[in-house]
Amino acid sequence: MTVLIIAFIGTFGLICSAVLLVFYRDAVWERFSALVDERLEHSKSSLVTMLRPKSPAMEQIIQPFANVLPRSTHDVSALQKRLIRAGFRQDSAVNVSYGAKVLVPLVLVVIVAVTQVYGDAPFLFFTAAIGIGFLAPDMWLRKYTAKRQLKLKMGLPEALDLMVVCSEAGLSLDQAVLRVSQEVRLSQPELADEFSLLMLEQRAGRPRREALDALAERTDIEAIRALVNMLVQADTFGTSIAKTLRVYSDTMRTRRRQQAEERAAKTTVKLVFPLVVFIFPSLFVVLLGPAMIAMSEGFSGVFGP
Repeated sequence: MTVLIIAFIGTFGLICSAVLLVFYRDAVWERFSALVDERLEHSKSSLVTMLRPKSPAMEQIIQPFANVLPRSTHDVSALQKRLIRAGFRQDSAVNVSYGAKVLVPLVLVVIVAVTQVYGDAPFLFFTAAIGIGFLAPDMWLRKYTAKRQLKLKMGLPEALDLMVVCSEAGLSLDQAVLRVSQEVRLSQPELADEFSLLMLEQRAGRPRREALDALAERTDIEAIRALVNMLVQADTFGTSIAKTLRVYSDTMRTRRRQQAEERAAKTTVKLVFPLVVFIFPSLFVVLLGPAMIAMSEGFSGVFGP
């Protein structure tokens, strides 16, 4: 009886859903269109938020510390390029970076002074705190940049496959890049931001070749540089963008497979150190320990205590 009731309720629900889809299809389509438009607006707003300068409150706090260290135009330009590669495009990022090089050593010095861990060598501990605090922001920025570049590199094959589908469907290169940036917004936000910024630069009037070169310079990834060179050559010589993207996508997939095989082949060499240091001594203790105990007891019985 219970099974019949559940079957009746399920059948009734399916019939009601079919009726709603047939007679209220326009309303459902309007709701779906509104949802898609809301998603696109959210992606645009997230990009605008990324490019918009942050609140000046933090900059006002960091500004006195940021002016302590001397800076030159060359150093500021190099630091700004590194920050852009890490995804920090705000104008205040440079001041925050210089301020962190002053604040972090001060915090470490205060921690060492409060905890009194220096013992009989205060000069050594305070010098180490100042040096580590000064180098820590650069180390963190380098690590964060490498992590972001890895995310871009891992998400590029998926984006290329989508670009191939869009190009073969009849979309131009600009429309395909825009479509891909919208589709990978949730799965690959870093790559979506880079593609969206590429489209914003082209809409602002920058030539496509310069915008692509700027993309390669911002990311500083060999795979994206090769992709940019292929797209520039295809645009210059008038070859098919879809075929170019498909060939490069297959090449990247083959390269990733070869890199995986290379890493798998290196594991045997990397296992030598833990085997020699950790596993072999344990095996020697387990296998030779009882024999050594028996031999010592036998020799002690023969030669006396």
